[in-house]
Amino acid sequence: MVEYTSNPFPRCTASKLLHYTMDWFIGVLSLLCCFVLYYRHLQSKKTCKEEPTEWPLLGHLFGMIADLRRPDYHDWATVVLAGTRYNFPAHAGLTGVRFFVTCDPSNVRHIFTSNFLNYPKGEEFAQIFDVLGNGIFNADGESWQRQRAKSQLLMAGPRFRSLSARCSRDKVEKSLLPFLSHAADIGAQCDLHDVFLRLTFDMTCNLVFGVDPGCLQIGLPVVPFARAMGDVLATVVLRHIIPPACWRLMYRYELGPEKKMAVARRTIDQFAADMIAKRKSDHKLCGESVSESSDMLSSFISNGDASDEFLRDTAVNLLLAGRDTTGTALSWFFYLLCKNPRVEQRILDELAPIAATKMLAAANDMVVFDVGELSSIVYLHAALCECLRLYPPVPFQHKAAVAGDVLPSGHEMKAGDKILIYYYSMGRMEGVWGKDCMEFRPERWLADDGKVRYEPSYKFMAFNAGPRTCLGKEVAFTQMKVVAAAMLWNFAVEAVPGHVVEPKLSIILHMKNGLAVAVKRRNFPCVHG
Repeated sequence: MVEYTSNPFPRCTASKLLHYTMDWFIGVLSLLCCFVLYYRHLQSKKTCKEEPTEWPLLGHLFGMIADLRRPDYHDWATVVLAGTRYNFPAHAGLTGVRFFVTCDPSNVRHIFTSNFLNYPKGEEFAQIFDVLGNGIFNADGESWQRQRAKSQLLMAGPRFRSLSARCSRDKVEKSLLPFLSHAADIGAQCDLHDVFLRLTFDMTCNLVFGVDPGCLQIGLPVVPFARAMGDVLATVVLRHIIPPACWRLMYRYELGPEKKMAVARRTIDQFAADMIAKRKSDHKLCGESVSESSDMLSSFISNGDASDEFLRDTAVNLLLAGRDTTGTALSWFFYLLCKNPRVEQRILDELAPIAATKMLAAANDMVVFDVGELSSIVYLHAALCECLRLYPPVPFQHKAAVAGDVLPSGHEMKAGDKILIYYYSMGRMEGVWGKDCMEFRPERWLADDGKVRYEPSYKFMAFNAGPRTCLGKEVAFTQMKVVAAAMLWNFAVEAVPGHVVEPKLSIILHMKNGLAVAVKRRNFPCVHG
């Protein structure tokens, strides 16, 4: 008779259990060894050991997303491009997205000038930067040409130039210097990066809206627009890497970083709408003709077919260009001066003859320089250019290929390929700027005749290149010179020991931790003959 037990499985002895465990352990160990060997094989195929690993099915996508966590992301990208001879082709596996990252001046000249029409911003760029609407930075073709022509005509006019010079001087005299004087008197530290962003925001609002929001006050009022723009710029970086279908889904349901984007956009839209309504109301109440005003918004309003949507998009584009880029550039400039007192002293020596004629008439012992007085100052201009070389406010640019092409570097582009041009890395390439490319040396910008040396825009990309060269270049230099000269002459700026200064991963090269400084009055400015 056959006996049946309640357990249909044979009893597992200790020896069998040990055997099964060993088989499982050996199997896992074998898989792990295969993975390690395959990983080492992939690493051996790299041109540069720092470049993202190319995985089957995923391509470079996993490595590129993982590297976003690096605190030194821009410097890492520079090492990769230096090790791959300025060019790094990448792809995102099954998603079909192809990237080409470059800082090669010959490729830059080809993309921005020689074959400009084949490399527009593209539809995907406009989707990534949807917060900018149909403004000039997103526009291509006829829309871009029309907006650029109108902006260029306005900014080249004497009324706008006069407004820019007057606004820069007034904000320095009535806002910046009093704020720094207060900080110096009470011995308080301040975040100079925040100060500059507030200052340039007020300046830009004056130029765009004809209104001063007064963000740079001793109490440092909360600026919701600034916080919202910061969230937008941080999210946009991720949109460059994450497959479009993913971030669009996240935006639709307000998930992850896209939730901040949605909230930020509502804040930005509300600010623009309020400012536009206020400007229109001021004109009606005062009986002022918009055509007689110098600010940019009034000029666009005077054109009867300018819709509120167009005014909103134009305002947001100009605010981003004016506030963030100039404020960020000034922050890195003073960071470099804190580390290079030799350069600071030479600028003071250059300012001394002008300051000597103004000190007796200076209000509250504060010297403020006019735009015209600084036009002949060469070394200050060279130092600003050198800062923009090392720390361009926009660290990289995004383009898309319309049709197939072969770049001067020999790399083949297919229609739809995404191209990232890394300005930050170009300024740090030994083959482009020499063995001292990592040094802050304004002298490289001085020619033998004492004038500022010309460098082609495809090599010095701080203001873009080709037909899309920045229209606000002269306005930016005007603002930076007036601010820098007044601050340097009236105050000594000292970095707070131990404070870590590093770039933030963003479309604009903001400082992640700000710039903590102490300011002291220069009671007896040192004048050297």
